[in-house]
Amino acid sequence: MARYSALSIFRNALSGQKNWQRAWRAAEPKPSYDVIVIGGGGHGLATAFYLADNHGIRNVAVLEKGYVGGGNVGRNTTVIRSNYLLDGNTQFYEFSMKLWETMSRVLNFNVMFSQRGQLVTAHSADQLDGFSHRANVMRLNGIDADILDREEVRRLVPYLDFSDTARFPIHGAIFQGRAGTARHDAVAWGYARAADSHGVDIIQNCEVTGFLRDGDSIVGVETTKGRIGAGKVGLAVAGHTSVLGAKAGLELESHVLQAFVTEPLKPLVDHVVAYGADHFYVSQSDKGGLVFGGNLDGYNSYAQRGNLGVVREVAEAAIALMPCISRVRLLRHWGGVMDMTPDASPIICPTPIDGLYLNGGWCYGGFKATPASGWCFAHTIATGKPHPLIAAYGLDRFRTGHTLDEAGVGPSAWLQ
Repeated sequence: MARYSALSIFRNALSGQKNWQRAWRAAEPKPSYDVIVIGGGGHGLATAFYLADNHGIRNVAVLEKGYVGGGNVGRNTTVIRSNYLLDGNTQFYEFSMKLWETMSRVLNFNVMFSQRGQLVTAHSADQLDGFSHRANVMRLNGIDADILDREEVRRLVPYLDFSDTARFPIHGAIFQGRAGTARHDAVAWGYARAADSHGVDIIQNCEVTGFLRDGDSIVGVETTKGRIGAGKVGLAVAGHTSVLGAKAGLELESHVLQAFVTEPLKPLVDHVVAYGADHFYVSQSDKGGLVFGGNLDGYNSYAQRGNLGVVREVAEAAIALMPCISRVRLLRHWGGVMDMTPDASPIICPTPIDGLYLNGGWCYGGFKATPASGWCFAHTIATGKPHPLIAAYGLDRFRTGHTLDEAGVGPSAWLQ
């Protein structure tokens, strides 16, 4: 694989951009592999890359039912942060942040990681006190965190509503300066290219329709391109975990989470801004559009679109926080299918079924977790044991009651 560099850009410009190599091969399936990773999104591709790069396991196939990057990795709001509270989540997401900071260099691919900082507004003294507790936890774990008072917030983001008539007056905020955004498509392409360079077969338009069994063990998969054997199978299919998991006897819920983008504006929002009074957040893309996110649609679905009720709720939150955008046109909205867990924390572990490994239940946290998820899932598949960073992410926690309730809503997936 040719390395990308300023010299390669110049050389290919002289030839009319006609001599670039393919970013990755158009592979066809072999009869069997040491490991099959189902899912050609960020988590699946990262897993394949780290299996090869960290563990030397290169006889690997990534099976994607559509095209690389066509699922949730290309249908999200691109926010990256590590401002988590609970022990287990805090360390995992900070490890992911550190991998983000070196990703472009490691992959030799610009993922456009922009550490513009994330600010979450506080709308009461109690909420600001809670943010202070979170900031202290973050600092104790070596994570950057600052508590801002009202005037500091005003200086940083003056376009928010600081008027006397604000629906929810701003009391302060918690700020993580290393947080930011990345180009979601570039993440998928970068990992695909890097995995391919290690000999991993990336097989697109290859839907998995079932599992091959030898007694109680899974030894391969049924696909639209025929049967493929495998020593181990890793499942990393985001919201469709409920579909494929059911074929193996596992159950998760899938919901739709909408995202929105407005018409292009001149530079306005320099950071990622989250609304402490509601589940709403906003950033500005390189094209100038404001990118919004909000709550789940609240019912089980596999549709990659949303409903107008959530559009209204998100628009109400946007205008309450930023009245200056009340006349901005909404350009489009779309949905990503998300697999939910009762405690809003993920699952990465061997399953009770021999030969099958699960990476799912990402709720709202999938994109930001991409590199750490792939790193830890690859370790788990390669060694058969969970990586220490994901010791708390096993299925057994739901049986024993040792859940990681990051959302603080109890065992009700529909409330996440």
